[in-house]
Amino acid sequence: MPRQFPHTATLADARALRDGHMGRREFLSRATAFGLSASAAYALGGLTRPAQAQPAPAQGGTLRIQQSVKALTDPRSYDWSELGNQTRGFLEYLVEYQNDGTFTGMLLERWHVNEDATRYLLHLRPGVIWNNGDLFTAQDVARNIVRWCDTSAVGNSMAGRFAGLIDPGTGQARDGGITVLDDLTVALNLSQPDISVIANMSDYPAAIVHQSYEGGDPFLHGIGTGPFRPVSLVPGERCILERHPDHSWWGTEIFGGPWLDRVEFIDFGTNPSGWLSAAERGDIDLLYETVGDFIDAMDAIGWIGTRTETAATTVIRASQTARMVGTNPYLNRAIRRALALAVDNEICLELGYGGRGTVAANHHVSPIHPAYADIGPAPYDPGRARAEIEAAGLLGFEHELVTVDDEWQRNTGDAVAAQLRDAGLTVRRRILPGPEFWANWREFPFSATQWNHRPLDVQVLSLAYRSNAAWNESGFANEEFDALLDEANHLDDPDRRRGIMARLQTTLRDEGVIIQPYWRALYNHHRPGLVNAAKHPANEIHLYKIGFAA
Repeated sequence: MPRQFPHTATLADARALRDGHMGRREFLSRATAFGLSASAAYALGGLTRPAQAQPAPAQGGTLRIQQSVKALTDPRSYDWSELGNQTRGFLEYLVEYQNDGTFTGMLLERWHVNEDATRYLLHLRPGVIWNNGDLFTAQDVARNIVRWCDTSAVGNSMAGRFAGLIDPGTGQARDGGITVLDDLTVALNLSQPDISVIANMSDYPAAIVHQSYEGGDPFLHGIGTGPFRPVSLVPGERCILERHPDHSWWGTEIFGGPWLDRVEFIDFGTNPSGWLSAAERGDIDLLYETVGDFIDAMDAIGWIGTRTETAATTVIRASQTARMVGTNPYLNRAIRRALALAVDNEICLELGYGGRGTVAANHHVSPIHPAYADIGPAPYDPGRARAEIEAAGLLGFEHELVTVDDEWQRNTGDAVAAQLRDAGLTVRRRILPGPEFWANWREFPFSATQWNHRPLDVQVLSLAYRSNAAWNESGFANEEFDALLDEANHLDDPDRRRGIMARLQTTLRDEGVIIQPYWRALYNHHRPGLVNAAKHPANEIHLYKIGFAA
């Protein structure tokens, strides 16, 4: 492999790391996103790479995972991590995000990014075969990126991640934006700089599909490059994958694995007490996630717990575009700001998440993000909140706060509702079962939604708050914010990026777009004897890595 030369921006990030202005994981994410290998990034940052502590697993066995089992759609419209996990065994990704923050090439062997992040050269891994025998080529990559750029596809969040490749006139991939140079090389020529391209290729809606896939349930199609094949899926019950008997996986020589013969995702509902009972009965081997008081309960039965610090969170948002009877009060900036003023985020962290995280500040940029700007804590003034709403003549308006019926999101919603009532507001709680909530999460006028960790600050801001983005559930639309976000996507020195981020964060808070009470540390548990099953910061389960101890 040719010698790797870091970007000017990567060198600046290395200085920021040494000066204490950037965290370890965030430096590794940016450095590897710009094309450095993990080893080169560790060396540039003067970091010690963690030793591989666990031995290779034994071959064989069935892994049973507690996880919500959801109905599948076109992968580019996936809107929950569980969907990606259900198909990850056979639908693979160009890039994989690792627990340490690095990006590893999967179907891509490597990539190169020019200095202003407007041109990406993607080099495919040679020798990859689809499970139907077709050779995986650059045409497959180009075809998938073209699909991601289709703004007319319902629920396609990928289009918002690749704006630099889209013709705004047609809403489709721009001519000359995606070029196949040879069977193993694709060039992306963006109309504007974008530092998040590689990170977005690792996110769960970016699963790579075969040319014959035309939409719908990927389980029914079944063609992929991964080592497993789909067997059956019943939403709300069980999803089964098994090792493909006739497909030799390309990754075995590079990564080892796969070790398992069969994987079952089993749905025990959203009440963690059911998960604990299943673990005690020996019906499962791994929890997708452990939450609240059940963390201690799982420790008590002798299961192995793992923890990771993340930028995962929950946001309580009042939708500015919700269809309501009469006038939508959430169009009023003063009302939105007043809702946030009435809520003490520290109380939400304690009552909603048992203190297992850090207090947030209502702007959805985490202290662990590379360009985080400390603009101070979110203001808390319930007296002023009541006065603002009373002045608007809406003190008697009933706010219906909707959450999913699980442990931590329900508790957080209860804590928010109680504080709003303490400020003199009228609040009704609606707590919905998982399937009903998940099917309508973007439509509720006032609700709480969990958001995944994403390595780069600009990623989540683009997904959640850019005007008309597919996942923009708040209805926030602000041309100045969009322009600043475009600027933040440029390669630049850390201090300049931080200045732009301060303006973005301040705008979100001043506009009262969200109540964002805390950042979540994430946990999971597995039974003794399971190898490589630590909790992933973005809730991904990499099945090829996991197995049972020899």
